[in-house]
Amino acid sequence: MSAILRLLSTLAVQGVLPDVVARYQATSGNMVETHLAPTNALLERIAAGDTADVAIVTRAALDDLAAKGVVRAESLADIAISHVGIAVKAGAARPDISSVDALKATLLAAKSIAYSRIGASGVFFAGLIGRLGVSDAVNAKAIITPGGFTGEAVAHGEAELAVQQISELMQVPGLDIVGPLPPGAESATVFSAGVFSASRQANAARDLVAALRSPDAIKALEAAGLQRPA
Repeated sequence: MSAILRLLSTLAVQGVLPDVVARYQATSGNMVETHLAPTNALLERIAAGDTADVAIVTRAALDDLAAKGVVRAESLADIAISHVGIAVKAGAARPDISSVDALKATLLAAKSIAYSRIGASGVFFAGLIGRLGVSDAVNAKAIITPGGFTGEAVAHGEAELAVQQISELMQVPGLDIVGPLPPGAESATVFSAGVFSASRQANAARDLVAALRSPDAIKALEAAGLQRPA
C-alpha cells in the first residue's frame, strides 16, 4: 500500500525538490506533499505542534529537534551546503564584494537592500551588519521581507541589492548573482533532512531522506547553487 508523506522544507532547496520528489514518487509509488517556508518559520510551526514525516532545515536546528525527541536522531542526514550571496537586477553594475571592507562599502553605498529576518540567511545577515557596525545605516534603507525570496524586490525594482542563500536568489528570474559573501563575512549553512519521531511511515520517510542524498539529487543540488556535504 502506497504512503502519503508530508515534507516540511526550507526554501533553500526549493529549486531541486520537484525533480527529486518526482523521482522518489516514480520509484517508490508513494506520494509527497511538500510545504515550503523559511527555516525559522518552519521551526515556529514545529514548536507550535505542527508535524510531518520529513523535515529539511539547518543541521543545527535538526540537532536541537533531535535532542528534544521531535525527530529521530539516527535519521539525520546532511544533504547540502549553502552560501549566502548578493544579487542585483539583471544587467545592473555589479558592486565590489571581494573583501570585507569592499562589502561594507557596498552596503553603505547601496540605496536599498532586501533581506529576510525569518530565514537562516536573514538571521545571519542581521548579525553580520551588527559586527560590521552598519546595522543602523543598512536597516534605515532595508526592505525586510516577511518570507519568500528577497530577490523579487530587486527584480521588481523595489531594492538595489538582495541578500539571501544563493540557491534562493537563483530561483528569481531577472537577477544577476554577484557572488557569495567574501572570506571573513561568509556564511556556509548545512541543510539536513530528518524523520519526525511521530511519523507513522518511518520506513518510507527514511527512503525519501535517502533519495535526497542520491547521485541524481546531488547533481541537481549543485546545479541549483548548492554544494554537496562532506
